[in-house]
Amino acid sequence: MEKSIITTGKTIDAAVEAALAQLGLTRDDVTYQVITLPKSGFLGIGAVPAKVQVTYEAPDLKPAAPAEKQPEVKPEPKVEAAPRIALSSASRSKPKTQKPAEKKPEAPKPVEKKPEAPKAAPAPKAEKKLEPKPEKPKAPKAERAPKPEKKAEPKAERTYAPAEPGSNEEKIEQFIKGLLENMGSKAVPHAWSDGDNSYRVELTGEGLGFLIGRRGETLDAIQHLANYAVNRSVDGHVRINVDAECYREKREDSLRRYARKKAQQVLKNRRRTTLEPMNAYERHVIHASLQDMDNITTHSTGTEPNRRVVIEYVR
Repeated sequence: MEKSIITTGKTIDAAVEAALAQLGLTRDDVTYQVITLPKSGFLGIGAVPAKVQVTYEAPDLKPAAPAEKQPEVKPEPKVEAAPRIALSSASRSKPKTQKPAEKKPEAPKPVEKKPEAPKAAPAPKAEKKLEPKPEKPKAPKAERAPKPEKKAEPKAERTYAPAEPGSNEEKIEQFIKGLLENMGSKAVPHAWSDGDNSYRVELTGEGLGFLIGRRGETLDAIQHLANYAVNRSVDGHVRINVDAECYREKREDSLRRYARKKAQQVLKNRRRTTLEPMNAYERHVIHASLQDMDNITTHSTGTEPNRRVVIEYVR
């Protein structure tokens, strides 16, 4: 059974987080719809907070047990009164005989009690001493041999070929390296061709979580800037995909599981659901993972950056 609550906040994310804190759920367990967009106003005057409606799945209530029937009380059978016997006139005329006077009982004479002889005290019973039973010697337990510790196999480090001078790979690496230095990061980019004017870039080094950002937002920004800058200095159009610590692959697996879970809820309730805002790449993953699912169709709605995927039930 679906339920919903309405919360407010300075931003849409703040309003959603307030609802999640109130319900004790995660974003994967709920869907939300924006009711009022936030407005900052002029110098804080006329500011309007964001208002969202968060929908979540609540467990169905069990029906109450039927009340037990009380046993029926059968009425007791009526007992008919005995018929009265009419007396004849002869019996009425007989005089009543007088009862002899009852003798009063005589008071009993006091009986003198003889003193009783004192009873002899019973002899104390001899206490039985419980002898302790001899304990049986326990056989020593065989010690288990310690299990051999599994040694973690070191991951094979990937080797990257150096980019050729003047190639597109070199231009991509030079731009991203300069961008990372301005961000205060010591990560190193490695670019290689993926075919069809497509290039992949892997960032290596320490502090990569900072470069990935919340839900890959920083990584998407680096990728967007690299595509914009490099395409201005090369012939034709190239597509650059930037990744770090295999984040893209892990994110795709998470989105596929999330899409399947929401689709199962749509099949159960036969009501459509709207997912949270996603970029074009993540929306493509959702559409591709549900395109072969029966009785399910998907489409996108809204405008960037709040464009969302809608999952609907079809017969």
